[in-house]
Amino acid sequence: MAGSSSIGRRIGKIITWLLVVLVILIVALAIFIVTFDWNRARPYVNDKVTQAIGRPFAINGDLKVGWRRPVGETGWRGWVPWPRFSAANITIGNPEWTRQQQFATLDEIDFEVKVLPLLAHDIVIPAIHLVNPSVDLERLVDGRNNWTFKMPASSGPSEWKLDLHDIAFDKGNISLSDQQKKVDLKMAVDTLGQPIPIGEALKQQETASRSASAQAIGRAGASKLAAQAEAQAASEARAASAAAASEAALASGASGAAATSGATTGAASGMASGAAPATSTAVTSGAVGSTGTTGSEVATASGASGAVTTPSRATPLYAIAWTVKGTYNRTPVSGSGKVGGVLALQDADRPFPVQADVKAGDLHIAFVGTVTDPAHLAALDLRLWLQGNSMARLYALTGVTLPDTPPYATEGHLIGHFKSHGSVFTYENFTGRVGGSDLNGSLTYTAREPRPLLQGELVSHLLQFSDLAPVIGADSNASKAKRGDATHQPSDRVLPVEEFRTDRWKAIDADVKFTGRRIVKNSDLPITDLYTHVVMTDGVLSLEPLKFGVAGGSLSSDIHLDGSATPLKGRFAMAARHLKLKQLFPNVKTMQDALGEINGDASLSATGNSPAALAATSNGEVKALVTDGTVSRLLMEAAGLNVANVVYEKLFGNHDVRINCAAADFVATDGVLESRVFALDTDDAVINIDGHVNLRDETLNLGVHPHTKGFRVFSLRSPLYVKGTFKDPHVGVDAAALALRGGAAIGLGLINPFAALIPLLAPSNNKPLPCGELLAQVRQLPKAPPPGVKQQPKAPISLDGTPASAPAKNGASAPSPATKRQPATLPPASAAEYKGS
Repeated sequence: MAGSSSIGRRIGKIITWLLVVLVILIVALAIFIVTFDWNRARPYVNDKVTQAIGRPFAINGDLKVGWRRPVGETGWRGWVPWPRFSAANITIGNPEWTRQQQFATLDEIDFEVKVLPLLAHDIVIPAIHLVNPSVDLERLVDGRNNWTFKMPASSGPSEWKLDLHDIAFDKGNISLSDQQKKVDLKMAVDTLGQPIPIGEALKQQETASRSASAQAIGRAGASKLAAQAEAQAASEARAASAAAASEAALASGASGAAATSGATTGAASGMASGAAPATSTAVTSGAVGSTGTTGSEVATASGASGAVTTPSRATPLYAIAWTVKGTYNRTPVSGSGKVGGVLALQDADRPFPVQADVKAGDLHIAFVGTVTDPAHLAALDLRLWLQGNSMARLYALTGVTLPDTPPYATEGHLIGHFKSHGSVFTYENFTGRVGGSDLNGSLTYTAREPRPLLQGELVSHLLQFSDLAPVIGADSNASKAKRGDATHQPSDRVLPVEEFRTDRWKAIDADVKFTGRRIVKNSDLPITDLYTHVVMTDGVLSLEPLKFGVAGGSLSSDIHLDGSATPLKGRFAMAARHLKLKQLFPNVKTMQDALGEINGDASLSATGNSPAALAATSNGEVKALVTDGTVSRLLMEAAGLNVANVVYEKLFGNHDVRINCAAADFVATDGVLESRVFALDTDDAVINIDGHVNLRDETLNLGVHPHTKGFRVFSLRSPLYVKGTFKDPHVGVDAAALALRGGAAIGLGLINPFAALIPLLAPSNNKPLPCGELLAQVRQLPKAPPPGVKQQPKAPISLDGTPASAPAKNGASAPSPATKRQPATLPPASAAEYKGS
């Protein structure tokens, strides 16, 4: 027993001495850590870090290590102190090719490390505090960048794991110079004094963006836009309610009455709180949601008013604010925004909140929403607002080719899914104002090779016709300057000279349908609605069709513009169907009792990079005819200058006369329209028109030759003319012929007063036009040569029985026969309809 007791005392002494030694070592280590000048270790630390990152690293200020009692630990763990490390004035160098010497600078960094987890090879850092960090990011045209570090190759996976709980910083600056993307930006970041829930940010941004819309499209337009957004939100709410009711009904069929009650109550409560279903991805004017979020994770604003519900614990919160200034693609950029906390970026399953309000040139863009897995950009879900002077200017910032427009403002829901084989973004159910018109619909952008694709359907319920002018450059010079175009439209020209931006047509493909359900225009313009299907593929733009509702009928065009070559090559096939005579001239009183319809076709080809250039080089044919109808006798008598009959009709009423036939057949040769036949035959008169319309210099030179049927007294019958320019046309009487008739009357009056009436008597000319031949000729579909090939003129159609090759009676020589031409691409259905009209 004595031996055992001795051995026990000896073991106890050994353990005691071991504990004493351990305590002494810990105390000595603590004293060493506290008293040691850690600045002596800076060269060693600098060298090791430099080797690890492949860049010059330096701690230029004090390096300190201290001890601190842990915060939040209980029990005996609360007595195990944590080492606290701090370093001041840290720099990380840049490669030699960069403009700036340093990649990053930091005034100070400090952090604590938990001791006990180190035994399990876990480095647990509760928080890192950064003071005034500054980072400079650069990339050259050749792709070299300074944010890619060349780390030494590792022989295997590390046994150590890093667990970082939080990152805090006091201010910070980031600069980016990217020569590939033409970006030069400087950003300042700082922590928010208090986290902001996403619903509150939505409310604030909605107010700010609608104020910006008022600056772009005026207060009245912004008010209408807000009403449109509210109507859209109400429509979506009704659709969500119907979907919820449908799901509840399905659930009741599977689970019985109890399940019905629960499902209905749950759906109703979810909609009342503005929560999105777990599988939804929606940011409407009434709610903000994100892929993979539950209803409790969504902060909402009620309807368009932005009333925010009380956020739950899991609501995405903004923690960091930022401001930015610089240029993007040589366009001035400035703005501000907010994002979530830095560590939230590491959670791929939790939506990361983002918000921005940025101006780039005249473009104002703002959004509120979330990004899923921001480190890899898996998806985004945003409420998006846009304002600007012209949609065409979005190209410089987004690469999306859009037409020139008046000032615009839109708001809607942008969802995006980033994929390796082609990301997809949809601006869903947006509403907007473009000039004085409303605009609604959805657009989808698909990133693909060799070109991205833009698809969608757009609708305008109330379309201002004047808002279409910028699309073809037909707006005023002041409007051009406002939307950023320097092209000056000559004051004496009507056809737009602004060139198409064909280089942009090769940047993207498009398949977009647009409907203008009601067109607001001048009272004398008989257009009611519009539909077009825009297809753009590899620089070739087609409108198939471009269709207007006109005068109770339709004017449909198939337009094909090949911008892949220079100059642009254009082909045009047009069809007018069932245009009512009286509706064509709504402000001409004498036409309001007219009956009959106009039908016509045209086939033209041209080359040129503007509407004016295309018109000046156009070749092809234009044909039209009027089917059986009536026209005002007063109008016919006035055209024949039969004074007595005009007075009689004015005194005793206006009667209608029947139209036997009316036909027009023009041949376009290098921009000059020559009439092969242009005539009107009624029971009262025959009117022939000859001459040409020059699209090159926009001039008119037409002669109107009336021939009265029946005996007329006091007739000043004389050729009329239509001359001048498109901008300033002149209509009048051939002064020479009228003077000759008046001179004859005066001369005969000197001999005998009654003889003076002889020149004013118009004998009957009852010979009608060969209507059958005219209509048969005009009903033949027009043709056009390939773009750039000159159209050969054709002989005019004889109106008096002479051979077509002989000179016409009006003295004009017959043109040479036409050469063989390619047929027009008119749809067969249109041709059949035309022939049956």
